[in-house]
Amino acid sequence: MGSGQVTSSVSSELKGKRVTVAGLGVSGLPAAKVLHGLGAIVTAVNDGADERARAQAAELEALGITVRLGDGDTLPEGTELIVTAPGWKPDKPLFAAAQQAGVPVWGDVELAWRLRGPDAAPWLAVTGTNGKTTTVQMLASILKAAGLRTAAVGNIGVSLLDAVLGEEQYDVLAVELSSYQLHWAPSLRAHSAAVLNLAPDHLDWHGSMEAYAADKGRIYEGNRVACVYNAADKATEELVREADVEEGCRAIGFTLGTPAPSQLGVVEGILVDRAFVENRQKNAQELAEVADVDPPAPHNIANALAAAALARAYGVPAKAVRDGLRAFTPDAHRIAHVADVDGVAYVDDSKATNTHAAEASLAAYESIVWIAGGLAKGATFDELVTKSAPRLRGVVLIGADRALIREALARHAPEVPVVDLDRTDTGAMRAAVQEARRLAQAGDTVLLAPACASMDMFANYNKRGDAFADAVRELGSADG
Repeated sequence: MGSGQVTSSVSSELKGKRVTVAGLGVSGLPAAKVLHGLGAIVTAVNDGADERARAQAAELEALGITVRLGDGDTLPEGTELIVTAPGWKPDKPLFAAAQQAGVPVWGDVELAWRLRGPDAAPWLAVTGTNGKTTTVQMLASILKAAGLRTAAVGNIGVSLLDAVLGEEQYDVLAVELSSYQLHWAPSLRAHSAAVLNLAPDHLDWHGSMEAYAADKGRIYEGNRVACVYNAADKATEELVREADVEEGCRAIGFTLGTPAPSQLGVVEGILVDRAFVENRQKNAQELAEVADVDPPAPHNIANALAAAALARAYGVPAKAVRDGLRAFTPDAHRIAHVADVDGVAYVDDSKATNTHAAEASLAAYESIVWIAGGLAKGATFDELVTKSAPRLRGVVLIGADRALIREALARHAPEVPVVDLDRTDTGAMRAAVQEARRLAQAGDTVLLAPACASMDMFANYNKRGDAFADAVRELGSADG
């Protein structure tokens, strides 16, 4: 049976079952349609009742699905299963009511996993605080270079339900999973999986760092071939130790240094494998050059090593790793070089929406004028500033929570000049770029790595990055 068909046992189990879909949006809408198509009696509930929700509700109601807008807290009568959008917090009253009534809760990933056919493509899964999307895209590029039918799916914006139930047949899937999705996916069992790194994030959702780490660690449960961890991040190795895996599954580390046996690493500008080779005590396989990785910033080389480890766990030859990395182009707003103006490089890493991502970005350059700030989401900045202080030529602060960064700079880098922009209008980014230019000298990098979310000033991090790039291009054209 191919991946485009559903196992009859799950289909029959859902037929006639009263299922509540919690949350519309990217995952809720396809979940409701799939469940309805399988004969479940579906009720969709949603907290909001805005224009988008009303349009989605109309689409579902046209199919005969009951929709309840503006009340996502009450458990609909007779509910036998909840399928939730990943963003819904575990402490919502709906889930407390479900627990009391003995009603199971699945996420859309759990639903997709259970609906796979017996011959369905195995999953190579990736999670971590930062770097997930890039790593999954690199992995898909490597798998394609090996001639495999694959797709980058999951939290990356391509629905796993579509991948599992669509007509296209896959050999293997490169799957990005968030901590939210893993929380609601208890029966997921990947072929091999990687946790790239762990740093405080989404703690308002998980309640604690321990709970966040535990949800990330679920990705290793039941792995068959390899649990890939970051040798520089002991917390990821600890999650491997705690995981209940299949007999024979191996722990595989990746490091920016010389790899030990059962690791991938870097030797004199070459990415090498000492894990998936004969006699790994003595031998290493060259995979690619650091120059094959775009951009060759340290954290991105780590992403490439993690992608290579998962591909090698699946049996991909070394040449495909090199070819896949060479073919890979990173998404916009991820350490994207915008322009050089007067000998100063301007780099857009608007995707650095938390301190861990910003730290990796700042580590890639020697002398930096840093543009930072936005919504802190409960983050603190002392550690980031302490580590990055020696590289800072100057700092320009924007956004709602910029005072938190300013105070950390005053404590740990008092000698670094700081411009505090108290404005949120559409010209704020242009002003920030102009101030950064004033602080920068030839050879410096002006780096937008905000360490914060964007929604205080921009619709999303893409729009923030676009505003930065536009302002930089204005600088260049004014010079021209």
